[in-house]
Amino acid sequence: MLTSMQCFLISQDKRHDPVLLPDGVTVVLGRGPETLVTDKKCSRTQVELLANYAYRSVRVTQRGINPTSVEEIHLHCGDSTTLQEGETLCLVNGLYPYCIRFEQDDNSTKKNPLEFFCSKQIQQKTEEDSMGHTVKRLKVSCPSEEEDDDDSFITEKLRQLQETAAQAHSSQKPLSKLAPQPCDSWEDQGKLLVFTKKGLVSSTKVAGFDLDGTLITTQSGKVFPISPDDWRILYPEVPHKLKQLQSEGYKLVIFTNQLGIGRGRLRPEIFKAKVEAVIERLGVPLQVFVATNSGIYRKPVLGMWDYLCKKANGGLEVSLQESVYVGDAAGRPANWAPGQKKKDFSCSDRLFALNAGLLFHTPEEYFLGWKQALFALPDFDPRAVDPKAQLYDPPSASLISSSSELVVAVGFPAAGKSTFLKKHLVSVGYAYINQDTLGSWKKCVALCETSLQAGKSVVVDNTNPELESRRRYTECAKKARVPCRCFLFTASLEQAKHNNRFREMTEKEHVPVNNIVLNTYKSKYVEPSLEEGFSEILKINFVPQFTDSKLESLYRQFSEG
Repeated sequence: MLTSMQCFLISQDKRHDPVLLPDGVTVVLGRGPETLVTDKKCSRTQVELLANYAYRSVRVTQRGINPTSVEEIHLHCGDSTTLQEGETLCLVNGLYPYCIRFEQDDNSTKKNPLEFFCSKQIQQKTEEDSMGHTVKRLKVSCPSEEEDDDDSFITEKLRQLQETAAQAHSSQKPLSKLAPQPCDSWEDQGKLLVFTKKGLVSSTKVAGFDLDGTLITTQSGKVFPISPDDWRILYPEVPHKLKQLQSEGYKLVIFTNQLGIGRGRLRPEIFKAKVEAVIERLGVPLQVFVATNSGIYRKPVLGMWDYLCKKANGGLEVSLQESVYVGDAAGRPANWAPGQKKKDFSCSDRLFALNAGLLFHTPEEYFLGWKQALFALPDFDPRAVDPKAQLYDPPSASLISSSSELVVAVGFPAAGKSTFLKKHLVSVGYAYINQDTLGSWKKCVALCETSLQAGKSVVVDNTNPELESRRRYTECAKKARVPCRCFLFTASLEQAKHNNRFREMTEKEHVPVNNIVLNTYKSKYVEPSLEEGFSEILKINFVPQFTDSKLESLYRQFSEG
């Protein structure tokens, strides 16, 4: 009898009948009569497919020269990733789309996709792949025209296929575990690199670690490594602890920010070699996530963690209660322990764990058993932002005037000025003036005077931190004999940085504001006063409005360490 479940590779453009993927047996596909692909950019052994019936997924390993892709994941020779139901596999260069389908074998008499294999030669053989690993391959080829195609031939081939599937099923590990990773693999997601070590087994329990300062440190004693080989294991206790975790059923994972790769200061192949060397020294299989740029993958934002949970854990749901994260960027002050004079460079590791809901430890607490050190979280907590808070203060004031007036905005870049002013003032007819659009403050002043002379109300959407920049507009109001109000946007420097990171992650065309600009505003800032010529100073609170729950969830994650 065949196993009660079957997996089929389905050609989405219906080039050929479905292909059976037996449980635990490597199927090699590429250019040839079984796929009807004649494109010479597709190798005859383009991909290896390894189905895992227990977790309804297929491991895809590229062997051809040109790229295979699974959804947005583009593989290179030797790379592997997981294909799940509902996802699309493109055999080569974004062409020849496939999906997988798992079906229960109900022994019905309707046409079975196995019939596709009845007209093929089926051979199972054990051999070594290009990396020296032993694999079972199910090779499919067309019989010659002289081949006998009668009922006895079909019966024999079905018997062979049934035996293959039965043998593979009997050799599977218990359903509580996935099969170990068959070979080392790197995957490149553009802004995320993923390494999976041979022998790694997925689990509901994850022990996550930062890399630099947590598992390793520099051999030279420098803050930053001076060469690719400038590293050593941080504490002698580290390898033993990792082996203990592995024996307890934990999946060991490293999450590391490596912005130098994205900025061209660190060659990815050099860092990859370092990662593999570190793992060999540690002596246990790990999975490594490398954020190479700013954006959703960079800690403390949860892009790497989400990728692990959704696409790189074999379909197993991670138990937050049983998992843990360890990192050295913990927000500890100077002199947090005897002999530890320097404060932590950031709090990104602690915030990463806080965002995910994971138990957190520093390396000293986890590997050496030290007591918890003092630490400080950022002043701005995005979880505390209230979308129902008072929009402005005093609440008795009016946002708009029935007569002509001039409104001057004051506030950090990314404090929400443009969104607020366009929604509440420009939408009811206020003339909008912005230096980013006009190019200079002189052009802003000229347009302000012209608009006021025409009897329009005007709003100036600039940062205006100092007295001089605001005086230009209060004088315009005096000349036009109209009142001038100040809208003071109260978002702090930390909140402005958070808003800036959020816009960077969610708006493709957004040009990020660097910290130099934000800090320059802070250094120039003089609090507005009525003595400057303002008839009223209205404090505008940042109150975000969300129509998308995913965007709200992202906003409420700490994004600045």
